Amino acid sequence: MSTTHPSVVGEPPALISTPVAALARANARASSAAEASHSGVWVAIFAITMSFVAFTSALFVREGASGDWTHLTLPTILYWNTLTLFAASATFELSRHAIFVGREFRSASARSGSGWLLLTLALGLLFVAGQFAAWRQLSSQGLYLATSPNSSFFYVLTVAHALHVLGGMLALGWLVRQRLGGQPLRRRSFESTSIYWHFMAVLWLYLLIVLRTKL
Repeated sequence: MSTTHPSVVGEPPALISTPVAALARANARASSAAEASHSGVWVAIFAITMSFVAFTSALFVREGASGDWTHLTLPTILYWNTLTLFAASATFELSRHAIFVGREFRSASARSGSGWLLLTLALGLLFVAGQFAAWRQLSSQGLYLATSPNSSFFYVLTVAHALHVLGGMLALGWLVRQRLGGQPLRRRSFESTSIYWHFMAVLWLYLLIVLRTKL
């Protein structure tokens, strides 16, 4: 008399399922990190906006309450710097169109759009160098941070903005490194950097108007 044993269908071997599960967990962690960075960018933009609103409010109050307020002649290079920063925003958008279609990659090439990102980074460096040239121009005229109230505000506003632009360039440099290294580039991280970068351009335009009309 033969005895038959029921066949037991077990779960897929752990060696097969584990890599898939690990990949899913890694993707979930990366997605959560991207969402967190996106939220963090908006928090940073709010904080930066409030800081510059406080700076410019202090400028308005100081101008109205001061009898010794004199006006500066802004260095012409500031206007060229403005064009440079807005050109950097344009090249950033061109890099987006070269890399993505909707939420999908446009090209199978891992380095597609890298040229536009590198140009954006170069234009950012050119903007900061131009700001440095403007500071040098004012200092050559004997206008320093503590020379007068309006020169103080000029240096505080422009230096603070340039430092924030440098922060955006660090994020942009990370995107370039990811792209050139053939590593995965998440659209959410790209968008977070893009939002911050465009905000820097708009903020600078606001500051230039304030400097032009109040200093």
